[in-house]
Amino acid sequence: MSRAPGSVRGLGVRAVLFKGSRDLLPIYALYGVLFADHGLGTAQISLLLALWSVTAFLLEVPSGAWADTVSRRGLLVFSAVLQAAGFTIWMVAPSFAGFAVGFVVWGIAGALESGTFEALIYDDLVARGETAQYARIMGLARAAQETTVLVAIVAAAPLFAWGGYGLVGWVSVGVAVAHAVTALALPRAPVAISATEVETLDDDAPPQPAIAGPPGVGNVEADQPGRARYVAMLRTGIAESMHVRRVRRGVLLGALLYGVTAFDEYFGLLAVSGGASPATSALLVGVTVAGSLAGSLLAGRTESAPARLVGVALFVAGILFIAGASAVGAGLLWFGFLGIAVAYGIDFNAEVVAGARLQDAIEGGARATVTSVVGLLSEVVALAVFGVVAAATQWVSMSVAIAGLGVVLLAAGLVAPSWLPGRK
Repeated sequence: MSRAPGSVRGLGVRAVLFKGSRDLLPIYALYGVLFADHGLGTAQISLLLALWSVTAFLLEVPSGAWADTVSRRGLLVFSAVLQAAGFTIWMVAPSFAGFAVGFVVWGIAGALESGTFEALIYDDLVARGETAQYARIMGLARAAQETTVLVAIVAAAPLFAWGGYGLVGWVSVGVAVAHAVTALALPRAPVAISATEVETLDDDAPPQPAIAGPPGVGNVEADQPGRARYVAMLRTGIAESMHVRRVRRGVLLGALLYGVTAFDEYFGLLAVSGGASPATSALLVGVTVAGSLAGSLLAGRTESAPARLVGVALFVAGILFIAGASAVGAGLLWFGFLGIAVAYGIDFNAEVVAGARLQDAIEGGARATVTSVVGLLSEVVALAVFGVVAAATQWVSMSVAIAGLGVVLLAAGLVAPSWLPGRK
């Protein structure tokens, strides 16, 4: 952020602190073992994970519409408080019912944050006339998120050694509370503004403009009753996602690029299948994390790349991913994971760039709703990835199954030149 104006640099710092603190949760590394040690079987644990996923899935778009009708900063604070509440429930009621309730609360928290944060940051940058900084800020925030996940996982072992599940859980609760504080530090960006209103924007008394919807949808007046405004925002966001071509294509591309990263859930298993020890497996997974960090950090520099170049990079990423996974199957662990890491970094970079271009393309006021549609569709892609791997490994090796997912990156490379929205 060194080249950004001071006010924008401050916004970037706050965004990084918010995203970084959200996943600094040592409970990530141990909640599966926590459930098993409290008597839950594999079927019960799978049911809990499904409950978590379904909750977030069902609330993804409705929560985005809510974020377009109320204070986005307030919603992010509420999301952080719910996250803390979910882990608290696990600590005070460590049973199947308690874990289930905690997962539902955590799922709600995730749905409230998804799309809301991106819309808040972009609209604040519109107010400042600095939308070109969006990709740089989101790249840094994404890198902070990846870094703190790794830190949290590493920290889980000593915390557990000192205080067992209790210490791990309560530290996670404390981090979630601290995350709420970082949410309070985020700006009060107006829900929607237009280019002509930027010049008269007042921090003390932001205007309440009419919010233009996409063609055929009509306008949403800021002074509509709460319920009517919510319904109108929901319809506006969904309509823009479906009927405005450049937005629709941006939504599909973003969902494809983000959803396919579900393959990272199998990196550890891939390493072990190639002959790596558990310790070596952790190091190899760390190589892929380094790739994602590099891709995220470079997003500010690649945001202006032509769509054709982004497509070529993604196609190359697909080739590297397929070759890397195949190399792991042949026993070339480090060579294979290096190729996977580069591919992973390219995908992360392209996803941040695509997200920035999508924000530029959105014209209506339902920005968080549109962004939440990306989250919803990315969950569909992720579920497809899980299904494909589960089915394929019944017939082929893990390396072959994972290599097959590189086809998605090849496809993304082919469609990116036409699907990636142009710069504003």
